[in-house]
Formats: sequence, structure tokens, C-alpha cells
Amino acid sequence: QVQLVESGGGLVQPGRSLRLSCAASGSIFMINVMGWYRQTPGKQRELVAVITSGGSTNYADSVKGRFTISMGNAKNTVVLQMNSLKPEDTAVYYCNALVRPRISSEALDYWGQGTQVTVSL
Repeated sequence: QVQLVESGGGLVQPGRSLRLSCAASGSIFMINVMGWYRQTPGKQRELVAVITSGGSTNYADSVKGRFTISMGNAKNTVVLQMNSLKPEDTAVYYCNALVRPRISSEALDYWGQGTQVTVSL
């Protein structure tokens, strides 16, 4: 089985920074894509940033220039550095990964449990 474990959420003031981490573990053959999504009550889950195994990245327009996604130092980890945080960034952030497990020839979608990010005075 494959699991995604997130960390780094919390409460910060506007303009401050926060760093989210996600570690994928289990019977993993390879990870094609990892990324972060966010969701607020009454709103659909939206893409924040993604990174492919080749290092290509993509960001939502609302976070460009402020957030940076990168592979972590540990194997099968991804980091989201969030700078210049705004109140509208408040949401539950979910780690997502397109993973090919060792028991399968097909890549499967996995989600983390979500971590709360609150930007407020």
C-alpha cells in the first residue's frame, strides 16, 4: 500500500511563510507526479502546484511568484514553500501523487489526509 503523510500546516500572520512537506511511502515503483491542492468549505478542491518526476512545475495563477514546489531531500517527498501568505490562502491543503505501485503496471492516484493552513491576524 502507498501512503502520503503531510506536515507543516498551521496558523500564520499575513505576509509570513509556511513550509509544507509530503512524504510518500510504501510499495512504490515510481512517482510520476506530486502536487498540492487546497479546499475551503463550500468550494471545490483546486490545484495549487504540481511537479513531475522530470522536474517540470505548474502553479495556479493565484500563487505564482509566492509559492514554490520542489522535491525534498528525502526520497519520494515534495515540499511546498509558501511565502507572502494571504488570508485567501487559508484552506485545507492536500498532497496528491500519481504513483505506480510495485504491484501494478498502472499509475494510481493517492491523497494525503490534508493539513490546515490558516492565514489570519
